Amino acid sequence: MQTTYFRNQLHLCRGKVVYFILFSVLFCVQANAQDRGMIFHKSGSDDQWISYGFFLAAHNSSLRVKYSDAFLNPDAPDINNVRAIMPVFSPGFALGFLVTGRIHDQMNVLFTPKVGFYEHRTEIQLFSDDANAPGGLGISTVPLFTEETLVEFPVLLKYKSQRFNNTRMFFMGGLNGQIRTKNQEEADEDDVVLRGRDVALELGMGFDFYFQFFKFSPEIRFSHGLTNLYREGFADSRFDGAITDIRRKSITIYLNFQ
Repeated sequence: MQTTYFRNQLHLCRGKVVYFILFSVLFCVQANAQDRGMIFHKSGSDDQWISYGFFLAAHNSSLRVKYSDAFLNPDAPDINNVRAIMPVFSPGFALGFLVTGRIHDQMNVLFTPKVGFYEHRTEIQLFSDDANAPGGLGISTVPLFTEETLVEFPVLLKYKSQRFNNTRMFFMGGLNGQIRTKNQEEADEDDVVLRGRDVALELGMGFDFYFQFFKFSPEIRFSHGLTNLYREGFADSRFDGAITDIRRKSITIYLNFQ
């Protein structure tokens, strides 16, 4: 597949998206069901110029692969007997700190340094001779795995709705600088070799829920890498000539406490 469409990403991670929506709806229903005399919580007050917190996150991540023109040309000879190269979404987790700066009652700037643990799985489909297959031609699948730990430095703008009782909805977006912890010499031994530095575009949405002693903010965020990470000549030899571009992408559920 040359391009992964947004709807396909939602389909691959539909479980997390559904759970996030149900979780948020339940909180909203609970908040609206309370009487007008409910307590207006000041925890995680939005009036502070700078506030702090922490978060836990679970993500599904994958690689976005772009095939070369030679591989897509049906008249060109087969490239290393490869039928397809298919990245697969794999789970992981992250944790970090949350620093919030107040610009306006409905606008914040966020700095959320974190450590993320990722596993990238890629399947290569190869043509192979198989006497049991029709015409003597079969397809074999070879899985490749790459694990990496990233230190990330997202800087985001957060736009919030006006507060309704103890609830707010928000949208956010920004850039995320990523640095891999292992050096390039070690990474060159991986099945899929990637460069160590990246910048990703991040967009997300969520809700702020104010409780007596803290503010809880569940959030879903989409991340798309902007840098070509492919090191031609270092990855699996079956990649040679078949692809020209590899980028990271992920869908993450954040549980923010402030």
